[in-house]
Amino acid sequence: MTTKSAQELAKERLDRIEAAINLEEPARVPCWGIGGEIVASYSGFTQYDLAYDPEKSLKAIEKFLKDFPFDTSMAGLAGLDGRVFSIAFAEHPDVSPAVTFITGPLHDIWGDKYSRFPGREIDVNATPQFLGGTFMEPDEYDKLIENPVKFVAETILPRVCRNLETPRQAMATFVRVGMEVAGSASTMGKLAEISAKLGYPDFPMGWGYAPLDIIGDFLRGVGNVVLDIHRYPDKVKKATKALLEPVTNYALTSKQMGAKYAMFPLHLNEYLSPKLYNEFYWPTLKSIILRLYEEGIKSIVFFEGHHEQHLDTILELPRGWGVAYFEKTDVIKAKEVLKDHTCVMGGIPISLIVSGNPEQIDEYIKNLLEQVKPGGGFILAPGVGAAPAETPPENITAVIEAVEKYG
Repeated sequence: MTTKSAQELAKERLDRIEAAINLEEPARVPCWGIGGEIVASYSGFTQYDLAYDPEKSLKAIEKFLKDFPFDTSMAGLAGLDGRVFSIAFAEHPDVSPAVTFITGPLHDIWGDKYSRFPGREIDVNATPQFLGGTFMEPDEYDKLIENPVKFVAETILPRVCRNLETPRQAMATFVRVGMEVAGSASTMGKLAEISAKLGYPDFPMGWGYAPLDIIGDFLRGVGNVVLDIHRYPDKVKKATKALLEPVTNYALTSKQMGAKYAMFPLHLNEYLSPKLYNEFYWPTLKSIILRLYEEGIKSIVFFEGHHEQHLDTILELPRGWGVAYFEKTDVIKAKEVLKDHTCVMGGIPISLIVSGNPEQIDEYIKNLLEQVKPGGGFILAPGVGAAPAETPPENITAVIEAVEKYG
């Protein structure tokens, strides 16, 4: 049996993924990777190691990618969503993408109140946690609407970050952030080399966000923003429209970096009725997706929770706009609704990978692929890509083997 080169493997994997995204039926159904706590624990490292030790982190990722060869890599450097920082720097496209994530070192430098990291506020074996919070009062909507970038940069960040509370602190903090970002670029370069060596495709991807999620995740808190929709509907709507330009500009930095895709993690979608979703959430999100599509960037939108009640809205986008990645939504139903219009991604409950056995996984994937494989336009993926530390390695292997057999 001839061993394929890394370049051949990468081409095969990329061809599968792009065929599915383009609504074609590839030679085999592509399978999206798994990451999370399991990456560190599989190599005997702690979550602290993954968050703060680049050498151990790269060793753990390399071992995981080698032993569990999915079509894409989800085993990456530890970090949490810090999109509000990107909004603060939206007028500086060379800076805003670099502060998309809150890593362990950046958490220490910012002193942010959004997150907790292993070996700091939580145990060394705990996964980094995003807390969010309420950092804006209802009577401040007008300031957000008037100038969202200025409000976030000058009012929100000093409230959120202990090390930005005074101008003198901020000066030192911004220098340290720049130094850390420069250092992490070297680590990212090494990770890219490891991935290429193991035959993973170069899949340059940028990021997008729903404007209402910016308000819910980083400014008002999810619970408050849902109430605000009923208490101050006009202000919430105006705020999402005000955020549209800086969020779009941030997302468009993906093109400057050579990205062909942009990932959108959604949060409030499952909390809203169809009426509220279509009034407060979908219009601005749709606008950003369409703008990226016009610029040659396809979106990969992660619809958190159950999205069944909003499926039809996806048909408002142009055919082949990107990928609808579902966490809990029935992908069989989604495929029926979106067939030959949108690539559907998901299908494997993470609970099955964590608590099932290889035989159950094999049977589940066999039955699922019989229904969603025909016609193409499908990527198999876990509903949540982050697997806990106790995930049995043999179950991850079972996923890969089942796709090889039935995909």
